[in-house]
Amino acid sequence: MSELNKLTLADARDKLRAGDVTSVELTESCLKAIDKAGALNAFVHKTPEIALEQAKAADVRIKAGDAPAMCGLPVGIKDLFCTKGVPSQAASAILEGFKPEYESTITSKLFDAGSVMLGKLNMDEFAMGSSNETSVYGNAVNPWRREGSDADLTPGGSSGGSASAVAADLCLAATGTDTGGSIRQPAAFTGTVGIKPTYGRCSRWGVVAFASSLDQAGPMTKSVRDAAIMLEAMCGHDEKDSTSADLAVPNFEAMLTGDIKGKKIGIPKEYRMDGMPAEIEKLWENGQAMLKDAGAEIVDISLPHTKYALPAYYVIAPAEASSNLARYDGVRFGHRATLDAGDGITEMYEKSRAEGFGHEVQRRVMVGTYVLSAGFYDAYYNRARRVRALIKKDFDDVFAAGVDAILTPATPSAAFGLGEMTDADPVQMYLNDVFTVTVNLAGLPGISVPTGVDAQGLPLGLQLIGRPWEEGDLLNTAYALEGAAGFVAKPGQWW
Repeated sequence: MSELNKLTLADARDKLRAGDVTSVELTESCLKAIDKAGALNAFVHKTPEIALEQAKAADVRIKAGDAPAMCGLPVGIKDLFCTKGVPSQAASAILEGFKPEYESTITSKLFDAGSVMLGKLNMDEFAMGSSNETSVYGNAVNPWRREGSDADLTPGGSSGGSASAVAADLCLAATGTDTGGSIRQPAAFTGTVGIKPTYGRCSRWGVVAFASSLDQAGPMTKSVRDAAIMLEAMCGHDEKDSTSADLAVPNFEAMLTGDIKGKKIGIPKEYRMDGMPAEIEKLWENGQAMLKDAGAEIVDISLPHTKYALPAYYVIAPAEASSNLARYDGVRFGHRATLDAGDGITEMYEKSRAEGFGHEVQRRVMVGTYVLSAGFYDAYYNRARRVRALIKKDFDDVFAAGVDAILTPATPSAAFGLGEMTDADPVQMYLNDVFTVTVNLAGLPGISVPTGVDAQGLPLGLQLIGRPWEEGDLLNTAYALEGAAGFVAKPGQWW
């Protein structure tokens, strides 16, 4: 069979169980697609030998009747996840050559379930970025293009390689991580589905840390059903992660009924930003109409502290990054600079970090160190933490009032061109996270669903925000929205 790489996880699983295809055939189809797609720069460390070995083992399991839902399915792994014996650089020069002797909990879960790893995926350095332009590997490229234009577009960030690979059918699905929107924004830019689960639902052990109280892993897939299948395999309590929740993992796929009659969907007035493009406003209105037609009740809500979310996020996240990245000092981990005669340990720290960290990482580390310093800790960091608590309370109050999910835009625009933001103020780039950072600050689950295209033929997504720990209900609402939107557009294959 040809073009097996274009299958969804659900379709491929069913074909594997029926004996119509083998995991080796699926894997070989994806490996061929990857080899032809060098222009996208999505896969940065290919692992074909590991993939074929895992595929053969999966075929044995399937024949024996021991086939979990993810068994035999080829996926890509974001370079932020430590994978035993495979380069795990977090797209940074400072970790060049690092091959862990251990496996992250999430990749362990996926491999235990029989998943096949095709390789490691491009990303923004240490997950800091919204366009995949801070990577030591170079830019990942969006497979979509504007109508009548050959300009390369961003696939979003930081999980840009994951989004690009899934959208271009290089893999059936991929792992991503989301600290302020890094799963949902790339999903919206590439016409794919991305879900950030509740903080603590997926283990962070073995995932290179950016901001520990915000980071959360999740799947990036071709459909909501696929997201439900893969998320279940990734979730579960982990004793190695003190923030991991000891909660049962539901069968998320079984909860996809599409029935949302009587559900209350909140529309926050604070998300109607000044200067919002008419296309985004129209998309949001269409989404509300779709959910209403499906039987949901649309209610206006207020999240009054939303306007403080970006400033609070860009104090808390850099502060935690400054602390987490202090370990990369040229002594124990990664790159060590060549020293001149007479250089001491201070010079080694300075030179190693200056050579190993890119400009965006350096900027955030400096901001974080500043807000944590004596004299500024209370003025900035503690104040941001108090704002965060108020943002979480806003959501708690809305859910306590009976709202089941909240509908918002996922991004303030469609994908922009690579290089178009090079000379912009860094704050302009940070505004890409305006609709997503509140979800991380409050620790809530959020999902981006492709629901339309703009005037230039580029995909646009809507975001649904759910109650904590109720990913199943959120996925079902997203499933209803996906069905109503009927998004089937695919990028033209130019690469």
